[in-house]
Amino acid sequence: MELFTSSFSSTLLNHLPWRPSLSSPSSISASFSKTHLLHSNNLRFFPPPFHLLHPLQISTTSRRFAASPSSPSSVDLGPKIDKLPADLDISETEEPNSSVRLSVGVPPAVCEDCHRRVMAEFMKQVKIPGFRPGKVPESILVSYVGKDHMQKATVESILKRTLPHAMSSVAGRALKDSVRIASKFSDLEQTFSSQGSLRYDIIVDVAPEVRWVPENGYKNLKLVVEIDNEIDAQKTSEQELKRRHKFLGTLRIVTDRGLQMGDVAVIDISAITIGQDESGGQKIPSAESKGYRFDTEDGDKLLPGFLDSLIGIQRGETKSFPLVFPESWNQEDLRGVHAQFTVECKELFYRELPQLDDSLADKLLPGSTTLEQVKEALLQRCLEVEQTAKDQATDNAILDQLCKMVEVDIPHSIFEEQGRQLYGAKLLQIQANMKLNEQQLATLSSPKAVKEYLENQRDNITHVIKQNLAVGDIFKRENLQVDTEELMKEVENSVAEFKRSKQEYDEDRVQEQVQDILEGAKVLEWLREHAEIKYITG
Repeated sequence: MELFTSSFSSTLLNHLPWRPSLSSPSSISASFSKTHLLHSNNLRFFPPPFHLLHPLQISTTSRRFAASPSSPSSVDLGPKIDKLPADLDISETEEPNSSVRLSVGVPPAVCEDCHRRVMAEFMKQVKIPGFRPGKVPESILVSYVGKDHMQKATVESILKRTLPHAMSSVAGRALKDSVRIASKFSDLEQTFSSQGSLRYDIIVDVAPEVRWVPENGYKNLKLVVEIDNEIDAQKTSEQELKRRHKFLGTLRIVTDRGLQMGDVAVIDISAITIGQDESGGQKIPSAESKGYRFDTEDGDKLLPGFLDSLIGIQRGETKSFPLVFPESWNQEDLRGVHAQFTVECKELFYRELPQLDDSLADKLLPGSTTLEQVKEALLQRCLEVEQTAKDQATDNAILDQLCKMVEVDIPHSIFEEQGRQLYGAKLLQIQANMKLNEQQLATLSSPKAVKEYLENQRDNITHVIKQNLAVGDIFKRENLQVDTEELMKEVENSVAEFKRSKQEYDEDRVQEQVQDILEGAKVLEWLREHAEIKYITG
């Protein structure tokens, strides 16, 4: 029952194995609160970390391809893309999850050309006593550098020169940073050593196809949106007025009676489970609290039966009573649990409230002169909140329906990146609510923790990705447009906030994400206009 809060610390970013989304939450979501889902779960194709089976690092997009060797044996092997002395033998096979396997056969002529380039580069760089640069006999150079070392560099050179040509067959379809070399580097070395040629397989994720069932089904959505019965502007404004009135009151000590409605008590709470099995008698840490300020008028927000069990308790008295956590309880592991509560009343107060009239107007709401002005202003604010909640519930219902109407084979790279973004957001939220030490941060951001999250949240991550892909597809199908002036304004606001908070940012990424948010807002607006929506109170 205690809440620990702390300001955000950049320490968490140093522990994350990836960089979370760069959008500034407060500046963007302030303008687009209706698209909070698209903002918080925004689909980004940022480079996910992955490990190849050899030291070659690959970066690819639909427009360009680059490969650069990173092992200690690497040398400068010339331009990244150049003409080959012979054609490659490339075959393409579709793989699950919107990926393609390319089997690349490199003929001896290309392998030999790469070998000569490697030899020439080593000739320039290696200094061998007794020989001038570039004049070292090949046998002596190989012996000095090492045959294995030379062979590794040659295989790297072959990969570096041929990968851009191999990727040409998927140009325009390949997703950024999704290339994986499926062949083992040791096998490539062995093949090259024995045959003088090379064949390797690469797997690349391609843009997934969004299939609508039924086709164009999003154009005539029929939705039933359930609105929380607690979202009632009139009722909420009355409660807010009452809360502000109570704040102006004075607490007086109760000396001659027990707790009754309207009172405030300071209590210590403890609870244990009760049952027939071995689980009985265990403490329930989340239900324990010392010095808890219990307002009887907020009793309906607590465990059912808790308030009724305390009515009549006096200062210094202890009461013990059984209760059952309802199946709707937020903490899942406590749903349906039978518990024995023990409560000690430390202090007991009653409220002495001032007369509720125009004389309190300015105290209830600064700038107001009459009680009627206060009521009207509070109602207007609550109506705005009510409309926002209604819009968000509508957007959620629309997105859920879209998810059910699309079929898509999600590439591994998109799944992993979206999952990492969601996990990163979760860790940032934890850090904002509870100060974590270095060890806790390291544990929560470890590869094992990330992997477990991706597996446990697979359905949720898939759901989010399908929603985002569906929204993006509708934006293109309906030829919707984002206002350039509005886009630039939001980018400027986000960048300004990053500067104020002295956080690092990439303006291109910020613009991409703001673009996605605005596109999502346009799609949801279009869908609301074309959908048949019925609202019910739940």
